[in-house]
Amino acid sequence: MRTPLLLFIALLSTVKTFSQTATFNGEVIDEKISIGYGVASGDVDGDGKTDILLADKKEIVWYKNPGKREKQWIRYVIGKDLTEQDNVCIAARDIDGDGKVEVAVGAGWNPSETKNPKQSGAVFYMAAPDDRTRPWEPVRLHHEVTIHRMQWVKKADGAFQLSVLPLHGEGNVGGEGAGVKLIVFDVPEKRIGIWGYELLETNMHMTHNLQPMEVPGRMLGLSVAGKEGVQVFLNGADGWAPSGNWMVADKGVGEIRTGSLSKNQLFTATIEPMHGSSLVVYSKDNRTVLTEKIKEGHALACADFFGQGRDQIVMGWRNPNVTGETGVRIYVGSDAEGKKWQEYTLDEKIKIACEDLIPTDLDGDGDLDIIASGRSTHNLVVYWNQKKK
Repeated sequence: MRTPLLLFIALLSTVKTFSQTATFNGEVIDEKISIGYGVASGDVDGDGKTDILLADKKEIVWYKNPGKREKQWIRYVIGKDLTEQDNVCIAARDIDGDGKVEVAVGAGWNPSETKNPKQSGAVFYMAAPDDRTRPWEPVRLHHEVTIHRMQWVKKADGAFQLSVLPLHGEGNVGGEGAGVKLIVFDVPEKRIGIWGYELLETNMHMTHNLQPMEVPGRMLGLSVAGKEGVQVFLNGADGWAPSGNWMVADKGVGEIRTGSLSKNQLFTATIEPMHGSSLVVYSKDNRTVLTEKIKEGHALACADFFGQGRDQIVMGWRNPNVTGETGVRIYVGSDAEGKKWQEYTLDEKIKIACEDLIPTDLDGDGDLDIIASGRSTHNLVVYWNQKKK
């Protein structure tokens, strides 16, 4: 069942477990993006405000946070035409503690070419100039074919690495053949120079996304979703290695995120299969299907938007379903086992064919907002969290 979030306050008044209520107001930040392959957030220019970053078809851009909603976001180009093919992913994080994010991007998007690395795949660290509104210098790093996703990962010792995941293994055809190699880069002191890296044989034959499993002060592992399910990789004295633990086995998974039902109980949210039609929650021994009414689910996040002390799930899909809809939905749980969830629409006025989304606090009020990019709708949207005390 889907319920507009405008009705959320009335509904929550009858549920004692909810101490706070919320709704979202959508705002289109840019209505002329090309595809919006990947979104990220962070303070780009060091002014203390969270900015928006976007990997679009041919440009990597950032939008300066104006600090007030009635003012316009200013768009700056980080890099343009990095390869002949499209850009495909972006990772942004402050890895050196200077209050400004570092940015890496994936490009050379050519998923049908799995044999020739000169025609498929590219990885760049974007070296920032003193004036970050100017174009940045792309530093080309090692790549495998069909580069698709990346994340900055913080290790237990506090050092950062860049994890990069291809879609296919080399020479792979239709998800058959060689396994995907996960690339893990160490960050050198001189970042414009050579980056050392480790190639991890995943033995997974088609992968789609990865999720760092971090808690304060501790790196639990890295989960990788793909054709065979979700596998967990651990970092030890000899580097990264498969743990032998599959969070999901024998089911194709496109998107993977972990969330919390309480301080002592986690859950896993997935979109199944790859580019799939089902949103699924795994908790303890339970597998709960939240919806099977989407088409090409492609965006997923878990976070506590409402101050409940437990996470909600936000999901987006990019192709019209049987009723002709695309969009973004939020799911609110109400039981300790993770079996009961209610679906809500964020904003019915804005049409978005969601390619990617992330939660972040853009206005500094302590509540998480949502940034989403629309593929065929060509829009970048912020859903402002209007939490009521």
